[in-house]
Amino acid sequence: MRISVITPAGRRSRSGNRNTAWRWARFLRELGHTVRVEQHWSGARADLMLALHARRSHDSICAYAEAFPDRPLVVVLTGTDLYRDIKTDAQAQASLVLATRLVVLQEAGVKAVPARYRAKTRIVYQSARAIRSPLPSDSCFEIVISGHLRDEKDPFLAAAAAALLPDRSRIRVTHIGGALSPGMAAQARAWMEREPRYRWLGELAHGQALRVLARGRLMVISSRMEGGANVVCEALACRVPVIASRIPGNVGMLGARYAGYFRVGDERALARLLVRAERDRAWYDHLKASCAARAVLVDPARERGALHDLVSELTSVSPGSPAPAAA
Repeated sequence: MRISVITPAGRRSRSGNRNTAWRWARFLRELGHTVRVEQHWSGARADLMLALHARRSHDSICAYAEAFPDRPLVVVLTGTDLYRDIKTDAQAQASLVLATRLVVLQEAGVKAVPARYRAKTRIVYQSARAIRSPLPSDSCFEIVISGHLRDEKDPFLAAAAAALLPDRSRIRVTHIGGALSPGMAAQARAWMEREPRYRWLGELAHGQALRVLARGRLMVISSRMEGGANVVCEALACRVPVIASRIPGNVGMLGARYAGYFRVGDERALARLLVRAERDRAWYDHLKASCAARAVLVDPARERGALHDLVSELTSVSPGSPAPAAA
């Protein structure tokens, strides 16, 4: 098949959406398909469109649906789609109607889709490659944050938590991720001046960022909103335990009974969990074992297989036709 993959993230972007688009393109090519990745649909003929982001890719979705009304169209719902835009934005809502299939990136995402669209919703967990983990630092108990500096990520919550740690704690926070505005960069620099436990490295090449993550004792994801974060996939693949805000996108990745959650925006609760992970080896090992058990979800072979199943299913359906939701 000729497949058009649309992502609103630009070619030079290192965002999760762009990484997902390139990874899926690679898997689909390995499965024998011809794939074009574009930020906006060029009008090139395609047998299938796979568009990331219901709102930001809406123009491409509409143009493709008008040009090829009898061909399948898949819309992948991001965190801002699921937990904000499809509730209030007319373009995102229209994309749901036009889609032959909807894709969410973790099991809790299905519940956020309006009930009338759930039958055409599928789950595709994103994958990450494991790397040989560097030895963790002996000089500190390193906590890693990996994510761009933007409001949805609540990027400085861990810095605020670090300021509450007891003096004898060996915890240090290493933050990887580009600032999406000068204001965010200024805040990161201000936190480094104010809190010696916090260090912002800025944006790194993906391989380098993965090595920093893999050497960490823990990863913190403090987001207010996530569809199914790539960085959680990477932490699971690298067997790095996670402490996460209790939001559906994180619960869908780590499981409802996972022990490492804190309330969104609560730096005191986060600080308590960080101290417990540093001091309570049994609890830390429990987090590590729980994350290791979830690592099967982010196996690249599993993600490739899910894409194969999705495309195979779409070869025999017409746009908008319902089917029992995948388990």
